[in-house]
Amino acid sequence: MLIKIWTMVVVTIVSLGIGGWPWISSPAQAEGCLDGDIIDASSAQSAKKKMEAAGFLDISGLKKSCDNFWHATAVRNGVAVNIVLTPQGQVIIEGN
Repeated sequence: MLIKIWTMVVVTIVSLGIGGWPWISSPAQAEGCLDGDIIDASSAQSAKKKMEAAGFLDISGLKKSCDNFWHATAVRNGVAVNIVLTPQGQVIIEGN
């Protein structure tokens, strides 16, 4: 009986795909990336913290690109700006 239950559990896990389980964390995947693009394991939460530490507020629209840059809209000194977090950890205003 125990073997039958265990087999059912394994079959369910395989058929659902382990990546679809909400308690299993995976790196943020950028949309539209090519198969050869290597996406790092940085998370939106860590990107937002780095942007806030650089003095940006009201961070929104956080999105990861295929080259591992995080893009967002934020406020600095009362002005809305587009910012980017580089894979090396630098936060810069886009266009500069």
